[in-house]
Amino acid sequence: MNKRADLEKGLDSLEFRSFYYLKEELVKFCKKNNLQTSGSKIEITNRIAKYLETGEKTVKSYNNKRAQVIGTITIDSIIEDNFVCSEKHRDFYKEQIGKSFSFNVLFQKWLKSNSGKTYKESIDAYYKLLEEKKKNKTVIDKQFEYNTYIRDFFASNNDKNLEQAIKCWKYKKSIQGHNKYEKSDLEILKLV
Repeated sequence: MNKRADLEKGLDSLEFRSFYYLKEELVKFCKKNNLQTSGSKIEITNRIAKYLETGEKTVKSYNNKRAQVIGTITIDSIIEDNFVCSEKHRDFYKEQIGKSFSFNVLFQKWLKSNSGKTYKESIDAYYKLLEEKKKNKTVIDKQFEYNTYIRDFFASNNDKNLEQAIKCWKYKKSIQGHNKYEKSDLEILKLV
């Protein structure tokens, strides 16, 4: 297996894509080469790969959503367009749901796609999403490779601990190829 290539201007785009890099490393490369640094890790990765392949510096414009100024939120208030999770919203939900409330990803997506509904409906949706989460395996978005790896590691190795999982993850991300958990990753624990 090849050692991870340094992220430099002359790197082949296919080789670049075959290794794992932290978002911070990608942003540092972008700054050094005057590339746009905004966007998700996947967007930045694609931007760098295109740059390494063609030398082209692509720029994506982002539609800056401005949070609407809203007054007092009640359960009968209407969820505004371009919903942005704010402290005012967090306070409202903590008051209605309790201190355990958090803006999880599924709930944020629900809020952003359900403007025009009431906050009462959003509270009902929050509880429904929590119930569904208990019943089903949570889908982890593609950019959260570490979380996916750790979850899959423990699904196959309930006798192992987090320290061992992290050692395997660090090994996996240092080698060429995908970053999904495989039973063979446990070999690194025998060497340490």
